[in-house]
Amino acid sequence: MLGKEAGVDLKTFYFALQHLTRINIYKGEFDEAAFGRAALFFPLVGLLLGILLLLAQIVLSCMFPEPVVSGMLVVLMAIMTGGIHIDGFMDTLDGVFSGRPREIKLEIMRDSRVGAFGVLGLVCLFLLKYNAFLSMTAPMIYQAILLAALLSRWSMVYAIACFPYARREGLGTLYNRYTGKRELIWATGSTIIIATLVAWAAGLILLLAAWGWVHFIGSKLTSELGGLTGDVYGATAETTELLIYLTVFPLFGYWSWLFSAPWL
Repeated sequence: MLGKEAGVDLKTFYFALQHLTRINIYKGEFDEAAFGRAALFFPLVGLLLGILLLLAQIVLSCMFPEPVVSGMLVVLMAIMTGGIHIDGFMDTLDGVFSGRPREIKLEIMRDSRVGAFGVLGLVCLFLLKYNAFLSMTAPMIYQAILLAALLSRWSMVYAIACFPYARREGLGTLYNRYTGKRELIWATGSTIIIATLVAWAAGLILLLAAWGWVHFIGSKLTSELGGLTGDVYGATAETTELLIYLTVFPLFGYWSWLFSAPWL
């Protein structure tokens, strides 16, 4: 029984990895339950993305000036994720800021074409991320990259588990069906441990900031759309990631000791 459960969990991790990144390991048949529970491992996948981006930052810094490295980091994260969250971010902005009724907003978000709000939002998102990377120095940037990747993916788990799904179809319905309080507790527990190891008390403070943001976004969009969608999950990840990058500055600037774990 233990072996079977371990196999299911491994498959679930593969689905999380495959959905959030361009890494495609699992070649078997689609498993609805395993896919739906994949949010359990979103924070771990986020940590993996953060580690890969951090390694890239270290290597690239040996070859290129800081402005070039900052631009490359923004591009690399988009490449590693296949732009899935960016697409959701743009679609969400187009729908939410359209000023239309609920059903039309959802249709606009489903439309593969990108509108003015989406383009403008993407420019602002990339510009702020680029300048955040450019302005950070070691060790701030190391901890910021790991925390942003980790907490932004955790925020998706909270959004999935704590808010209804706005549509009756789509892959997001599987997440909403199979990701509940148990998955959220496990994801939150692993996130707390990792965030504390990475940045001590600051990790927990930034987790609270991420929770406040995703709860606000989830509540607001649920009232507007009747629930959340896959696009909103992606927008949640992108905006939470940016929030962490921006929040690191005042924390590190005024209370740098919060980031200093005894083992670092």
